[in-house]
Amino acid sequence: MSGASETRGGAVRVLIVDDEPELTELLSAAVTEAGWRPFAAGDGRGALRLARDCAPHVVVLDGMLPDLDGIQVLRRLRSERPRLPVLMLTARDALEHRLDGLSSGADDYITKPFSLEEVMLRLRGLLRRAGLPDEAADGSVRTLGDLVLAELTREVQRGGTPIALTTKEFDLLRFLMSHPHQVLSKAQILDHVWNASFDGEGNLVEVYIHGLRAKIDKGRVPMIRTVRGVGYAIRAADDGA
Repeated sequence: MSGASETRGGAVRVLIVDDEPELTELLSAAVTEAGWRPFAAGDGRGALRLARDCAPHVVVLDGMLPDLDGIQVLRRLRSERPRLPVLMLTARDALEHRLDGLSSGADDYITKPFSLEEVMLRLRGLLRRAGLPDEAADGSVRTLGDLVLAELTREVQRGGTPIALTTKEFDLLRFLMSHPHQVLSKAQILDHVWNASFDGEGNLVEVYIHGLRAKIDKGRVPMIRTVRGVGYAIRAADDGA
């Protein structure tokens, strides 16, 4: 089962939130078999922390958890990532419970017991409606917090708002997002983004970082950080590390 420390990018990331270990294991196996990457949490607070770290493409959320109620978790996820697809699972099949989940922001709802095949079909439907499956599965979509970069279409969004970048700004952001949390030197950036050796062109990096910040971070919690004397790093806005 995948953990939070694994690198973002690559296959579709599925956050599974359920306090039943056997069910979580079954769901994780089904997700893995589909070529996706499972991330599991057994309680609400752990789920919220993991969601910020692994930036899932879709969430499978149990309605009854040992600490926070599933509806509380759903509302917090929605406040941080309004467009994140969420499939709610619950043993409660009363109409009011389904309406409560859907009105709180769940995209779909399925009651226990259920078949794994049905869960996977529902998840594929959610991903399809979100426009993610083909791109996310081949690693061409990178996500960090509320920042999303699609390599195939060269589109960037933050918090659901499109951001227009120049060719080099896009290449610079893609390189930063390929190494989240890692401090990258000007020499590394020049080498990978401009294919140039470090020979006094550090100003070029500073100029483009400044321009990128003006578009990515303006009016928002900053994501691009400067480590004086070392280089630059990108982190999720809610990650104070």
